[in-house]
Amino acid sequence: MKHLLDRPVWSALQSGHAALAEGSEWARRYPPSIVPFAACADNSKESLEALQSLPAVGEVMALVEAAPVVLPEGLTAVTEATLVQMIAERPYERISDSRIEPLTEADAEDMLALATLTKPGPFTLRAQSLGTFWGIKMDGRLIAMGGQRMRQTGFAELSGLCTHPDFQARGFGKLLFRFVAGEISARDETVYLHAYIGNTSAIALYTALGFHLRSEMNLRIVKRRS
Repeated sequence: MKHLLDRPVWSALQSGHAALAEGSEWARRYPPSIVPFAACADNSKESLEALQSLPAVGEVMALVEAAPVVLPEGLTAVTEATLVQMIAERPYERISDSRIEPLTEADAEDMLALATLTKPGPFTLRAQSLGTFWGIKMDGRLIAMGGQRMRQTGFAELSGLCTHPDFQARGFGKLLFRFVAGEISARDETVYLHAYIGNTSAIALYTALGFHLRSEMNLRIVKRRS
């Protein structure tokens, strides 16, 4: 039986993030100014044609699903990778820490700069449109952050977790991980996340923190030809 997280982008744009969806009943995407993710309903001719029509010529989209990603003729893959999708084995307790604060639009440029430096995944100035982010600052400087990305019925993706290289190995990432997971669990939603399959250190950390592998996932970054 298929799981709604097998096609996480489509499921999110049908439920928790339906208000952000662009497209039709056959294919949808997030506004590219927020995040480049897109998906089609299935691999039917109608869905693939609708997916092809979403981007402008030369525009990039990111497709993620458990099954091999099928492309219409008008889209070409520019990057391919394998991810792991991990899911929490249990709810997380809500915690508090005076160093953690909610981030706002005023922090957007600092958030993008930190994400650009550490590369936790696709990130834009409008990432906060997807969900709340929290951070740790030192002398007014954002040094670590974490938040939420895709949301489906009963699930929320922990994402954007990163720490400035000058402040790594001090426990900030683990603290924010537990904090964000607790905030998601407090809404009675199950926490899940994605990581590149080759990022063995991160996968080991997530396993130690109570996550298990749900599925390998296929990522294809695609571009419209003409």
